Amino acid sequence: MRILVDADACPVKTEILKVAKEKNLEVHMFFDNSHQYDDGYSTVYILDKGADSVDYYLINKVTPGDIIVTQDYGVASMGLSKRAHVLSQNGLIYTDDNMMSLLSRRAMNQKTRKHSRVKGPKKRTQDDNVKFEKSLRIIINSIL
Repeated sequence: MRILVDADACPVKTEILKVAKEKNLEVHMFFDNSHQYDDGYSTVYILDKGADSVDYYLINKVTPGDIIVTQDYGVASMGLSKRAHVLSQNGLIYTDDNMMSLLSRRAMNQKTRKHSRVKGPKKRTQDDNVKFEKSLRIIINSIL
């Protein structure tokens, strides 16, 4: 079991590293080449900025039982199909049961944004980080 992180815009890298170090788990962080990152613990991949190149590279590294952290529903869906455990940066655990409704909602939201102006996401709080860490621990403990 490893933790693979779609890391470009991931706000919970600190929480991931904290839990991974406690459980002695490998962490792999995937970025496009507009980022530089070194935490002294993770294996870091810096990839071309091309369309979805980070996403596809991450998915090609997944093995069954890995944990993926992503906010991208497409990456989440592909990860589930490879029998990985997948969660969002907000602590939502993606499952086969909730993925179709999430993808449908994303499509509807894209249409809405195309035709009107909508507010962005709410500001992230410390409670969001706590919720994420709790979900990550739930997944890890269910596997170990």
